[in-house]
Amino acid sequence: MIPEISNKAFGWKIKANIPASMEEAKSTTIEGVFLAIMIPVTIGTIISQGYKNRIADQLLRDKLEAMGAVLIEGPKACGKTTTAEQQAKSVIYMDDPTKQQQYRQMAQTNISFLLEGETPRLIDEWQEVPQFWDAIRFEVDHRDEDGQFMLTGSAVPVEAKEIHHTGTGRYGWLTMRPMSLWESGDSTGEISLSELFLAPDKIGALNKLTLPVLAFVVCRGGWPKALQKKTEKAALLQVTEYYKAITNSDISRVDNVKRDAERAKRIMRSYARHQGSQASIATILADISTNEPEDVSDETIDAYLTALRKIFVIEDMPAWNPNLRSKTAVRTSDTRYYVDPSVGVAALGLGPNDLINDLNTFGLFFETMCIRDLRVYADALDGSVYHYRDKNGLECDAVVHLRNGSYGLIEIKLGGEKLIEDGAKTLMALSNIIDTSRMKAPAFCMVLTGVGDFAYKRTDGVYVVPIGCLKN
Repeated sequence: MIPEISNKAFGWKIKANIPASMEEAKSTTIEGVFLAIMIPVTIGTIISQGYKNRIADQLLRDKLEAMGAVLIEGPKACGKTTTAEQQAKSVIYMDDPTKQQQYRQMAQTNISFLLEGETPRLIDEWQEVPQFWDAIRFEVDHRDEDGQFMLTGSAVPVEAKEIHHTGTGRYGWLTMRPMSLWESGDSTGEISLSELFLAPDKIGALNKLTLPVLAFVVCRGGWPKALQKKTEKAALLQVTEYYKAITNSDISRVDNVKRDAERAKRIMRSYARHQGSQASIATILADISTNEPEDVSDETIDAYLTALRKIFVIEDMPAWNPNLRSKTAVRTSDTRYYVDPSVGVAALGLGPNDLINDLNTFGLFFETMCIRDLRVYADALDGSVYHYRDKNGLECDAVVHLRNGSYGLIEIKLGGEKLIEDGAKTLMALSNIIDTSRMKAPAFCMVLTGVGDFAYKRTDGVYVVPIGCLKN
C-alpha cells in the first residue's frame, strides 16, 4: 500500500513511496522525501482535494506523450498549476517567497540542478526565471525522452531577450482558460459539439439553466476558486478582487512598466462596453478621453491592451476568411473579447440583477461566455474559433473550424423565438454564399442560446442548442 502525506491547510496530498525497512531505505535514492537543499522533490502525483476534471487533462497527457516539454499558458487563477499537478511527479514553485531568491541565484550559477527530479517535473511560474526555457530545451535534447517537463505561467516573460531558441520540436503548447460550463458542472453535456460535426438527424436535451442562474454564472465566471465558495456573494467577490489585482498590480508587473491603475480601469470598462465588436483603439480612446486628466495617445492605449494580452486577460478573436461565390470583401479586424465574461462584468461594476434588468448588456456578456466555452471545446477537437463579418453587414458570431477542414457556423442568442429565427436566417444566408466547389460546405449550423426549454433540430436543418446542454 502506498501511504499518503496530506496537508489540510493547503488542500493537497502526496502519494509517496516510503521504504518499508531501513535496508530498503539504503537502496532508495531520494524517493518520497524532500531534498533539504532548496528543491522539494515529490514522488507520485499531487492530488488536489475536490479537483474537477478539465478538458485540458487529456490534452496535457497527449502532449506529454509527444513532446519533451509542455508549456501551459493562461490567465492567473484559471487552474493551470492544479491541472499540471495532477500529472507531475516533482514540482518547483518559482513564486515561493521562502525560496524565490535562492532559485534565482541557482539559476544564474547551476540551473541544471533545478531541473533534477522525477519526471514530468513541473516548473510553476517559470517566467520568473526566463533562462529555464533554453535550459529545458538543452536538457530535452540530451535526455531524448518525451514528457520530461511542464512549465506553467500566467504572463509572457519580461526578459524575452534571454530566450535564444524557439523551442520548436522540443516544446508543446497548451492554452488553458477559465472553466467551461461543462467543466464547472453547470451544463448537462447532453449535446456534444463533436457529434454535431457528424450532422445527426435529430437531437434532444432539456435545459436546466434559468435566466437568473445564467446571469449568476456569467458574473461568477469559470474560475475554479469561485466555484469553491460557499455563497454566491463570496463567489462574486472572488472575481471583483481578481479585477482589482489586474488594475492595481498585474498590468504593471507583467513588463515592469508602471501603469496608472485608474487609467487601466477606464480602458477595461471601455473594452467591456465593446465586447463582441471590432472597436478600434481610436474608438476606445474616444470613449475614455473625457475622463482623462491629460492627452492620451493611441500608443498608450495599445500598450495597456498589449499588457492585458500578455497576462491573458483579453483574447481577441481573428476573422474567418472563407471562399465565397462573389467578391465580397471580408472584414479582417479582430473581435474584442475578455477571456472570461466575469472580468468585463467586474470592470463595469455589474451583478446578476443588473444583467437581468438590461438584457442588451446581458446578451453581450452571454456571447463572451459562449465564446469562452466554444474555445475550450474547440481545443479538444483540434480546432479554432473565428468570427465572420463582411462589408455588406452579414455577420456570424462564431465559426468553429477544425484542422481537417470541417467547420460549423454558430449564431449566439440569449433566447426568444424571434432572435432564434433571426440567427437561423443569418446562418442560411452565410451558407448560401460559400463556394462549396473550393471548400467544404458547413458541417452544421447552430443557434447557441441561453434560455429555452430544450435542444432540437429545426426543419431547415439548423440546430438550436442551449449552452447549458453543450460539451466538447
